[in-house]
Amino acid sequence: MTMTFFKFHGTGNDFIIVDNRDGKFIHPGNQRQAFISALCTRHFGIGADGLILLEADQSLDFRMLYYNANGLEGSLCGNGGRCAVAFLHLSGIMRKKHIVFRAIDGEHEAKIISHNGGEYTVSLELKDTPFPRQINETDYFVDTGSPHLVLFTEDIDAIDVVSKGREIRNSPEWAPDGVNVNFVRIEDKINLRIRTYERGVENETLSCGTGVTAAAIAAHTFHHCTDTQKQILVNTAGGQLKVSYTPAVTNDGLITNIRLTGPAIFVFRGEMNC
Repeated sequence: MTMTFFKFHGTGNDFIIVDNRDGKFIHPGNQRQAFISALCTRHFGIGADGLILLEADQSLDFRMLYYNANGLEGSLCGNGGRCAVAFLHLSGIMRKKHIVFRAIDGEHEAKIISHNGGEYTVSLELKDTPFPRQINETDYFVDTGSPHLVLFTEDIDAIDVVSKGREIRNSPEWAPDGVNVNFVRIEDKINLRIRTYERGVENETLSCGTGVTAAAIAAHTFHHCTDTQKQILVNTAGGQLKVSYTPAVTNDGLITNIRLTGPAIFVFRGEMNC
């Protein structure tokens, strides 16, 4: 069976997106993990950091199923959620600019702030996040729907992100599921720079939405980074994202009203056999 797919990226974090409301994407003869991994493999497949299936939901606008490049279902993908909302609008499935959808961690609200052709600016609300856990003087753990280790460093360009990130991701401390690893440099009070090793992709990605959010929350909480609007700009290899939030009042409280805002760009449309 031939099926149409769309390719999107959010600051270089790229995704294959399929309208699977009819449930026909994976038929019984397919090995799901191997098939998805092959699609995401660069040079030999379509190539992507992950696959998003947009599925029907009884009470919300849609349900997002996200698979990492290794073919396994992943935790929340922030950039993927923003791209799925842009896809919904671009494909004509739903022309609303205010969307509520279901992901693996529950309901999320998103807004299309602007669009010009296939170039969208989308803001996604993330779930309330527990107060970050300080591990040592430079390292912090933050759960933004995906588990993230945030390491602050000045030598961000010199770090071998793949080697160091893979070592930490697979260390016994984070077993059995592993952790995403973010290397972050504070540029000034409202600007960060980040490089991320993503589990499931098992490589450095050009951007990671939940990692960007984790970095912003840790930078605010422990390094007093913010502006009067409680927002931080995070620069990835693929572009800039903005994180806004309401800080926790106490150390056992929650960071609330978290929003991840930035571009969601249509790349191309194609067909595949499945």
